[in-house]
Amino acid sequence: MITKEQLKADIRAMGIASTDTVMIHTSMRAIGDVEGGADTVIDAFCEVLCEGLLLVPTHTWGTVGPKNPVYDVRASVPNIGALPCAAARREDGVRSLHPTHSMWAKGVGAADYVAGEEKAPSPGAPGFAWARLADVGAKILLIGVLNNRNTFIHAVDEIYGLPDRLAPELYTVTIRDANGREYSHPYHTHHCSRTNDVSQYYVNFEPAFLACGVQTFGRLGGAEVRIIDAKRCCDTVMHIFRQAELDPEREDKDLCVGFIDIPTSYYP
Repeated sequence: MITKEQLKADIRAMGIASTDTVMIHTSMRAIGDVEGGADTVIDAFCEVLCEGLLLVPTHTWGTVGPKNPVYDVRASVPNIGALPCAAARREDGVRSLHPTHSMWAKGVGAADYVAGEEKAPSPGAPGFAWARLADVGAKILLIGVLNNRNTFIHAVDEIYGLPDRLAPELYTVTIRDANGREYSHPYHTHHCSRTNDVSQYYVNFEPAFLACGVQTFGRLGGAEVRIIDAKRCCDTVMHIFRQAELDPEREDKDLCVGFIDIPTSYYP
């Protein structure tokens, strides 16, 4: 049985400082049998980040969409695992009003960080919470999962303006906040005409992440952890996109519609 104190020791051993901003993508199964379950994992991070900010994805893209265009911050259940579901139920943090890619935040500046997400026009729009992970120097921890679960790369796609990443048609989404107030606006969902899931191919970037100092490794319980520097991740991926565009020998400029080896000549 893994205790909270053991988890805290593992978190500190990764180089996580008390003042860091940390986004966690988590497989509870990979961590192992934790005393107190997902809430203990959240508590361990919050106690280490006593002067920082913890962010947990509480995505609802599996249930909120054109056929069900309503997100209720009080009732919409995350569709990405046990720890996000635990976070969404907690009242000691704040859950954002992003309709499909919400996040739960606790710590210094939590409410400010997720404020205004009810206005997000797309999953990772520039200027909104996912894209700003790079601006605040966040660390992204992939706990027992791979870079195909690294939602931030979707935001990098949007920051760069990569084509064929958002649905051409808009739908109107309705968002209900904790007081029952409603907000509505046009929204683009994820879409790629060549694959139903570009994120499965984000693992293509891992060799570059390792070579360029974007990613290191740690452990949390039984889980291998990929520790991603969000700013370096953004800079490296955008550099690679630019090099692919400039390469006259590359007919297919899209690097995430299949499993490929990205040429090392594209690395920064």
